[in-house]
Amino acid sequence: MTIRGKVIKHRVLPPATCLMPLPVVLATCRSAAGKDNIITIAWTGVVCSDPPMISIAVRPSRFSHELLAQNGDFVANLPSAGTMVHADLCGTLSGRDRDKFAEAGWTPIGASQVNAAIIKECPVALECRTRKKLSLGSHDLFLAEVLAVQAHEELLDANGRLDIEAIEPLAFCPNCKGVGQYWSLKEALGHYGVSKEHHKRV
Repeated sequence: MTIRGKVIKHRVLPPATCLMPLPVVLATCRSAAGKDNIITIAWTGVVCSDPPMISIAVRPSRFSHELLAQNGDFVANLPSAGTMVHADLCGTLSGRDRDKFAEAGWTPIGASQVNAAIIKECPVALECRTRKKLSLGSHDLFLAEVLAVQAHEELLDANGRLDIEAIEPLAFCPNCKGVGQYWSLKEALGHYGVSKEHHKRV
């Protein structure tokens, strides 16, 4: 195959999680005793529109998995690219013996619908309640309904829609140059349905 004058060859690689980029989520959860924790997750995604549902995948060995088993509520906090170092820190420490809120400098505030903390500094927070857990292998998948969304007011336009450029979302590429890498996303290239407009012109 030739694309733009270059010959394209495919190579078969071993099976791997090569979907990229992925959103970085700081999932906050709370134990039965009221201890708050944060886990940095990229194994996440939208699974249903009505009702709105997302998923997070967590290794059973992680402290947050234990908390999610006790209390299925969690908040999917979306960090901005500027807080990458703090987000990474929350994925490298164990909440069993460390206070990740204190170590990362995050501020916990109360959620409106779920029993979990929101990270005040994150521009968007999805309040979620687990509806089902699936054991898949290395990870367990928590399927959760989004009960509420909180966002910084200055990031909303007059119609209440999020300004993605202002948020500058943080993304993760799991198999980039042999190591997982964080990337920033902020440039819009088009909108849904733009192909129809293009075909009308040609």
